[in-house]
Amino acid sequence: MKARPMLIDAHAHLDLEQYEADRVATIERAKQNGVERIINVGVEPPRWNATLELARHYPGYIFVALGLHPNDVLSCGDPDAALVLAEKLIEVNRDIVVGLGETGLDYYHQEVPPDVQKQYFEGQIELARRLNLPLIIHCRDAMSDLLEIMETKARQMPVMMHCFSGTVGEAKRCLELGPMVYISLAGPVTFAKAVERHEVARAVPLERLLVETDCPFLTPHPFRGKRNEPAHVRLVAEQVARLKNLSYEEVSHQTGLNVEKLFKLPKQDNEV
Repeated sequence: MKARPMLIDAHAHLDLEQYEADRVATIERAKQNGVERIINVGVEPPRWNATLELARHYPGYIFVALGLHPNDVLSCGDPDAALVLAEKLIEVNRDIVVGLGETGLDYYHQEVPPDVQKQYFEGQIELARRLNLPLIIHCRDAMSDLLEIMETKARQMPVMMHCFSGTVGEAKRCLELGPMVYISLAGPVTFAKAVERHEVARAVPLERLLVETDCPFLTPHPFRGKRNEPAHVRLVAEQVARLKNLSYEEVSHQTGLNVEKLFKLPKQDNEV
C-alpha cells in the first residue's frame, strides 16, 4: 500500500514576535501545504504562557516543548527559578506539553560561559528523566562536549537532535546512545553547498530522521533570506527524498511516524 503523506514540522517557534502580525494566516498556510501537526518550542520563559495558549487555540494540531535555551541561561533572570517554573507548567499542561527543550550547548554565541551552559544542560537532562519527556537538543560548535555529556548522562533517553549540523560520524554516535534518538534536518539540507548535511541525510536511516523548520530561522531554498514558516517543512522533506532516492510520500509518512513515536502524539483519525 502506498504511504500516505503525514508531514509534521518537528520544531517551530510560532510564539515569537516575528509572527505577531500574521500568526493565524501562517498556521493556515501550513495546513494548506499539508502540514498535519507542529511541535512548537518555547525557549523564552517570559513567553511560555503565550506558547501554551497558542497550543490551546489549536488542539490536536500544535503541541509544545518547554525548556531553557543555552543562549538564554543568563538573560532570563534566575535560571533555577525558570526551570522550577517550567516543571510546574509542564505538570499542569501534560496534555499539550510533549517535550523538554530546547537545551544543549552553543559555543558560537559566547555570552554564556561553557561551564554555565553545561550545568543547565545537565540539569535539564535530569528534569526530562524525572518528567519522562524526550529531550530536544540544540548544539552549535560544541559537539565534542555535548556528546561527552550525553554519553555519560543521557544514554537510552528519547532525544531529538534538533537542526543537526554535525558529521556523519557524530550522527552515528548520537544514534548509538539509544533506539529513541532521532536526527532532525532543517532548511540547510536544501542548500546546494551543504554537502555535509546531504551526507547525513543519506547516511541516517529514514526510521531515525525527523524534518523541521526551526522557523522563523533557517529558511530553506528557494526562500532563503526570508522569514521561515511551517509550510516550508515540505521543502525539507522533498530534499531528503531526493537525497535518499525515495518518494516524498514515503519520507513525509515515516518522519511523521517518527515524530509521533518520539513525542507520544495521539494518532489521527485517518491513520491506519
